[in-house]
Amino acid sequence: MVDITASLERMGLTLPQVVPPVAAYRPAVVSGTYVYVSGQLPIVEGELVETGKVGAEVSPERAYELARTCALNGLAAALSVAPKHGISRIVKVVGFVASAPGFSGQPGVVNGASEFLGEVLGGAGEHARSAVGVSELPLNAPVEVELIAETAPTAKVVPV
Repeated sequence: MVDITASLERMGLTLPQVVPPVAAYRPAVVSGTYVYVSGQLPIVEGELVETGKVGAEVSPERAYELARTCALNGLAAALSVAPKHGISRIVKVVGFVASAPGFSGQPGVVNGASEFLGEVLGGAGEHARSAVGVSELPLNAPVEVELIAETAPTAKVVPV
């Protein structure tokens, strides 16, 4: 199993604090051996770092980077309810891209999250995925990413 914290440190990153919910939900919940992570926005140190539509106010390249931030926040949320280093793999990623009319590059944007998870977890970061264009996201965020992760088979799950 990959030591996520050590992997992030090698990348020059640290696991952030879990982003508090902006509505009535939990950032992540455990069911059986799976961790379901609510949609994560590109929030750093409590602030949404960018707003607007991809293909208009936000470039696809910038949105790719923001999707990486969403995935990092997703790992933090997953590990907050699973034992430390208790994520054995990422099963599914769903990425939502607030898209300007005519923008069809959602898969490239969500690659930011997918490729980041592969960098952190290696083969255990490979996953099924959807990349969806939407007209609006919460707080006018350009991208939102949710994850489904699997806990380590021997992991003792921390109750929520």
